Amino acid sequence: MIAFASSLINWSYAWANRGALLHGLLVAVEVSALSLVLSVSVGLLLAVMRMSRPPFTWLAAIYINIFRGVPVIVTALWVYFGVSEVSGLNFSVFVAAVISLTLLYSAFISEIFRSALEAVQRGQREAGLALGMTRPRIFVSVILPQATKIALPNIGSMLIGMVKDTSVMFVIGLTELVATVQNLASVSYEYFTLYTAAAVIYIAVAFTVDFAFRTIEKTMQTPPRGGIARAAKGRRRRHVQAIMDRFDASWQQQGTSAP
Repeated sequence: MIAFASSLINWSYAWANRGALLHGLLVAVEVSALSLVLSVSVGLLLAVMRMSRPPFTWLAAIYINIFRGVPVIVTALWVYFGVSEVSGLNFSVFVAAVISLTLLYSAFISEIFRSALEAVQRGQREAGLALGMTRPRIFVSVILPQATKIALPNIGSMLIGMVKDTSVMFVIGLTELVATVQNLASVSYEYFTLYTAAAVIYIAVAFTVDFAFRTIEKTMQTPPRGGIARAAKGRRRRHVQAIMDRFDASWQQQGTSAP
């Protein structure tokens, strides 16, 4: 079966067009990365609003439930065509794609942050108040770092979903990976080859993102684990050893120069 499928795939054609495929992937990654930064910021704000008092909690709940129920393609068409028609704002394709993904994924990430914030023990907030810390400082210095550790794996999954959902943005003209594949296939008719190559690229991106977020997660643990943590620990050990060596050399020099 594998040999039969391999005979249908013209890998040389896919390799010859690797530049176009990688450019489409780069566009998808750029849109996803910028959307993730904005979604995390908006999602954290929504999570705080959801955990606060009315009317903020009502507004956050309405936003979250609306955009969790709207498909990606509907949001993309609504932002690119609908908003421009009503408001007169003409978004570029790139900006419309970023806005669409941010609107959708900020709703999901807000729920991730909300559950992560609620998982932090309430006694830590009370201990911070007892020490004279202000509530904003307790949130930024004590609660948020712990909640981020809890939310990080799910945020990685959101980034993988964003990269995949950029494939829908071809409907508004974004030249990401799927749009590039369609353009190439319409000329060469190598549909099986090109869509298989696109699938392989998406899978490679998913493994890469998963590995990156697992590495960050291990580094943020207490005590830190993983290769980055070991490298940082080794660097600190060498730095301390260098200070001690200089101190010993200075001490010996003072001892020999004494009368």
